[in-house]
Amino acid sequence: MKELVVKDNALLNASYNLDLVEQRMILLAIVEARESGKGITANDPLVIKAESYEAHFGVQKNAAYKALQSACENLFNRQFSYIENRPKGTVIVRSRWVSQISYIESAASVELIFAPAVVPLITRLEEHFTSYELEQVKDLSSAYSVRLYELLIAWRSTGETPIILLNEFRQKLGVLPDEYSRMFDFKKYVLDMALKQINANT
Repeated sequence: MKELVVKDNALLNASYNLDLVEQRMILLAIVEARESGKGITANDPLVIKAESYEAHFGVQKNAAYKALQSACENLFNRQFSYIENRPKGTVIVRSRWVSQISYIESAASVELIFAPAVVPLITRLEEHFTSYELEQVKDLSSAYSVRLYELLIAWRSTGETPIILLNEFRQKLGVLPDEYSRMFDFKKYVLDMALKQINANT
């Protein structure tokens, strides 16, 4: 299990390496929370249906079932940590993404409950990420492309693009320290590819 670091208590500026299907599941859960009026809580499950995954991301029905089933198991095992400022100093909080997740084969759906530590962070992401943005990322086939798009959306809302150190930028995109360590490889397989997909599809 990879440990992920969230800085400044904001998921938009988080460093994490969820794979593409896991990212899509979280985005579908955000849209489901908004459209159903349930909101995002640490108590109530959100339902992601295979037919919704199929419709949003243009995959075959069987592929949608398999993707959700596989991601269901993987997402439960994902962990991250974030830095929280408290009156007596800074602490590192560790959490899973979800506190509970189930694949319901008869209904071809996933029920998930976000972990308590994730709820305020996901709620902030939800403020920026609408159904329109989900439509924008549906044709992105790389986790790096989706992550870069999320960062661009956050920067758009602030009205300025920050200067970020390369190592921090790599972390924000979910590139592990031992991946694409040469700048040529990082540019070719992560950055250029993500930009090409974003420019072509969003």
